[in-house]
Amino acid sequence: MKKILQLALGLLTGIGGFLEIGSITTAAQAGASFGFQLIWAIALGTICLGFLVEMSGRLSAVSKQTVVDALRSRFGFRFYIVVLAIVAAVSFLVLIAELGGIALSLQMLTGVGFPWWVVPVAFFIWVMLWKLKLDLVENGASALGLVTICFVVAAFRLHPHWGSVAHSFVPSLPTDNRAKYGFLAVSILGASITPYLMFFYSSGAVEDEWDESYIPINRFIAGSGMSVGGLFSIAVLIAAALTLRPAGINIEKFEQSALLLTGALPRWGFVLFALSLAFGCLGAALEISLALSYMFAQGLGWNWSENEPAQRDARFSLLYTIMIALAAIPLLFGVDPIQVTMISMALTAASLPFSIVPFLFLMNDKEFCGEHRNGWVSNSVVVIVIVIAFVLSVIAIPLQVMGG
Repeated sequence: MKKILQLALGLLTGIGGFLEIGSITTAAQAGASFGFQLIWAIALGTICLGFLVEMSGRLSAVSKQTVVDALRSRFGFRFYIVVLAIVAAVSFLVLIAELGGIALSLQMLTGVGFPWWVVPVAFFIWVMLWKLKLDLVENGASALGLVTICFVVAAFRLHPHWGSVAHSFVPSLPTDNRAKYGFLAVSILGASITPYLMFFYSSGAVEDEWDESYIPINRFIAGSGMSVGGLFSIAVLIAAALTLRPAGINIEKFEQSALLLTGALPRWGFVLFALSLAFGCLGAALEISLALSYMFAQGLGWNWSENEPAQRDARFSLLYTIMIALAAIPLLFGVDPIQVTMISMALTAASLPFSIVPFLFLMNDKEFCGEHRNGWVSNSVVVIVIVIAFVLSVIAIPLQVMGG
């Protein structure tokens, strides 16, 4: 019964926690600028994320170690510090964007400028982490995130040409503005393949005391949860392609993004968009804050657990307190969350080799995974996607920067 419950909750987490400011922004901009053409990037990123999440859960179930513990044990502390610095820096930028996303949603609902909401939002997230256990933090936010099903409803009500949608799963180049196309493809991959999820997911598996009997459950959660979440993201792109693109709207403010729901859901579209943004970003902000604490505490050998009272793991709790407070500062001075989002998503894609390649070595190491080591399919899929993301980022990011 316990495993069945965890199966249901894990699936809920995968679906409800997928859409956040990064995936919503990149999918909406892609649909508004290029129609269905970038659906392939969402599909590719989702497949890769599913494999990576499954691997991180399998590693913890077999070795009883988190990804951080295994990296430090296999490559040494000095090497791990380099990985930590890169992943933590990019994840911190994403945390800023997620806090800004919640504040923006409240601005949309109330008309009060988002900087005024930053401190209350940061305090609310801190209180949740301080008071609640891991299951409540993760599953509660994900349950709220299920409101994002409104994007799927909108996509169907707009009656897309499904043949064109299916055709867009095959990559194709636009006739013009290829620099922006490449940059958006990179940003979509960065929004989909977020390394902090590996650290968060494996830490949760250890906290829940997974063993090898959880491997089938882990495979189902990773595969089905990420797949359905990816379909939600594709629904955002479809809705944007059918509403924003015909109107010639290039998204510069989130109020414009809300228009992708108002066409199909005229009465509740604006409110549902704001709630989707708020709850999606809330779940992501909680996960990133915990992931950063996990990465530092496990790497430095400190006590860590979200299931223990905060006072018992004082340094672990202090870490997420500091991270949340620091992430709020730029937003108080009016930093644009949309710009932070696009930059952080692109940088995430560019940094993937530094975190994923060492992780693949772990997943092929008999000492850590035994008979449950990666097969050639898992290795090939992840390597191909990471290479594509890195090459695109090296080419597209400079071109986009030079083009303004």
